Amino acid sequence: MNKEEFNKLNIFGLGKENTEYSKYFVGTSYLNPLAKTTNMSLANVTFEPGCKNNWHIHHATNGGGQILICVAGSGWYQEYGKDKVSLEPGMVITIPANVKHWHGAKDDSWFSHIAVEVPGENTSTEWLEKVEE
Repeated sequence: MNKEEFNKLNIFGLGKENTEYSKYFVGTSYLNPLAKTTNMSLANVTFEPGCKNNWHIHHATNGGGQILICVAGSGWYQEYGKDKVSLEPGMVITIPANVKHWHGAKDDSWFSHIAVEVPGENTSTEWLEKVEE
């Protein structure tokens, strides 16, 4: 799927290049913030083909974690020590707090998901090493 076709399906929009977090991604990602409150944020994250983020953990002492709502294209999600999961539009992935994981686009497809930061206590994100193939 080329970028023009993908953008027609990516109903929440590409947004701007995600330069603030680019050091935690292999490839280019884009961020389109959708909503933010004092304890929760919602953003459409788009990955160019082959782009993925580093391993990371959403820490919390209570509550927390992340929800991914797949919007367009095809991607991958993997928890540390488990097999990769293929992501397609309409899928929802619930990531508990304190679970090491990564997500991104397949090599031959753009991919977009809405990232929901789940409210919790003492939340933070720890960015870790790049994903090895």
